[in-house]
Amino acid sequence: MIERRPFKQLGGANHGWLNAKHHFSFAEYYDDERMNWGPLRVWNDDEIAAGTGFPPHPHREMEIITYVRQGAITHQDSLGNKGRTEAGDVQVMSAGSGIVHSEYNLEKDVTKIFQIWILPTVRGGQPSWGAKPFPKGDRAGRFVTLASGYESDADALRIRADGRLVAATLKAGDSAEYELGNRRAYLVPATGKLEVNGVTLEARDGAAIEGEAVVTVTALEDSEVILVDVA
Repeated sequence: MIERRPFKQLGGANHGWLNAKHHFSFAEYYDDERMNWGPLRVWNDDEIAAGTGFPPHPHREMEIITYVRQGAITHQDSLGNKGRTEAGDVQVMSAGSGIVHSEYNLEKDVTKIFQIWILPTVRGGQPSWGAKPFPKGDRAGRFVTLASGYESDADALRIRADGRLVAATLKAGDSAEYELGNRRAYLVPATGKLEVNGVTLEARDGAAIEGEAVVTVTALEDSEVILVDVA
């Protein structure tokens, strides 16, 4: 089963400095049929104006992954961490028992991100933050794991959740497969147009996937695709 969730039908709000679309209920957008997808709780598609961002605010008991689609985001937190994550790269914050952080676009142009929240498998614990570059060329024509809760994914950023985030860049006509087994996935093309097991998706559409042992993605245009695999 693949349920397409067209980008134009997503909830969200435009705050001027922030134009946000929500794949799941978030803030003032509420849909009781779109609260989560397993432990995947949030997938926000955010466009942040230059020189603006999220001032310091707290989080706890959540694994927060930021995938930068365009521009860069600058992070700072109460642990003393500070870093700038550029387009195509990923940062992960394990909120644990509690952390305060800010996220600003200090660039000259709009920054575009996917912000993805996954419920942790264990509550509490010391909060942490990390970031890592992931060259798009390394995932050309195949899925590469960028963040994971499994020790076997040694090159990925670590999350404290039963899941992983993978990404692929595909040229028009190319295909890539992801073995899902009996788990669920949520997939979004950051750019381009593609087919997922025969279902067509435009850029920034969502696809809630369940009961598909293998996910086959075929690019109808040059595409960049992000998938979160959860229980």
